[in-house]
Amino acid sequence: MKMTNLSQRQREELNKAIADYLSSNRYMSALEAFKKEADMPGEVEHKYGGLLEKKWTSVIRLQKKVMELESKLNEAEKEYMEGAPTRNKRQHSEWIPRPPEKFCMKGHRLPITKVLFHPVYSLFASSSEDATIKVWDFETGEHEMTLKGHVDAVQDLTFDPSGKLLASCSADMTIKLWDFSTYECIKTLHGHDHNVSSVAFMPGGDFLVSSSRDKTIKMWEVATGYCVKTFTGHRDWVRLVRIYHDGSLLASCSNDQTVRVWWTANKDCKVELRDHDHVVECVAWAPENAAQSINQAAGADNKKGAYMGPFLASASRDKSIKVWDVGTGICLFTLVGHDNWVRGLVFHPGGKYILSASDDKTLRVWDTRNKRCMKTLDAHSHFCTSLDFHKTRPYVVSGSVDMTVKVWECR
Repeated sequence: MKMTNLSQRQREELNKAIADYLSSNRYMSALEAFKKEADMPGEVEHKYGGLLEKKWTSVIRLQKKVMELESKLNEAEKEYMEGAPTRNKRQHSEWIPRPPEKFCMKGHRLPITKVLFHPVYSLFASSSEDATIKVWDFETGEHEMTLKGHVDAVQDLTFDPSGKLLASCSADMTIKLWDFSTYECIKTLHGHDHNVSSVAFMPGGDFLVSSSRDKTIKMWEVATGYCVKTFTGHRDWVRLVRIYHDGSLLASCSNDQTVRVWWTANKDCKVELRDHDHVVECVAWAPENAAQSINQAAGADNKKGAYMGPFLASASRDKSIKVWDVGTGICLFTLVGHDNWVRGLVFHPGGKYILSASDDKTLRVWDTRNKRCMKTLDAHSHFCTSLDFHKTRPYVVSGSVDMTVKVWECR
């Protein structure tokens, strides 16, 4: 059999190296037969001594080197794709959503207004201008259930702390309470005179607050469905109301371009925050573990003059996100980068980042301490209206005017 991929000279050299190998290992009869067949007269020159072994070991060494380089290349490609060091080098507190999305769920017939994770089950809910609420499994991407009852756009959703009750509010001027085990509507609350734009459970789950285009915020007793308090002061549509985690304060934002913080006990406005120059779409209370990075961003020296909080973030149609110290009533810093209205806001459970959703069709991850956008996800084909970050699992969910909801895995 003829070896086709060696030149005449290479073949002769290889033959001599083989002959040297046979001779140095005293395979004499094999050597004689080989020399005869290969037509090799006389002695093998000294320079071929040990050549075959040398080449053999260097090939193995090169193979090992090639394998090492290939694995380094794989690692580098992976880092490039994920835009950051690979998963095992990061703490859970630093995991952020990575493209592409894990699931893209379709089913709503009009824009999505709100997405919200269930506090216990691997489910999330979405509300839409199509007057329905849909429940989805974020691990499988399956649609579980559709809740029908409202007769106009559903604007916001909230789960009570146990996850047994879901509350929804709508442009039909009502708030509905749903038993989440049977998916039945158990109460409808009437009292607002216009579109009810947001709803939130108090930490104990016994009371509910809502905000409306009628310029008021109302507090409701869940057991009876009665309105027990009305907070007045905003001069226009109240877009969103959110409750501080100990229940002592409410934060609301409005078309009047202000954010207000209220004492829940006596309905008094604690502070009015004015710095945005357009409608303020949403607010989010900072978790306690975000205090350090907020103080670093504000340039506060932790030994003296650190801001005590509580801290609140707000997002506006002026395309900016602002972080406030509610204790002193001042804006600590502003995050600029979105190219359109900012509609959704959530703090990362690890406290170091803020996530936002915008009409520029992106989700953005902000590194709070350095006040910079560290990741932009081209999330939807139309305005992004809402997002939520799971408190304990590495998932983010987003909703859009494109009528889809998407689940993003974090790593």
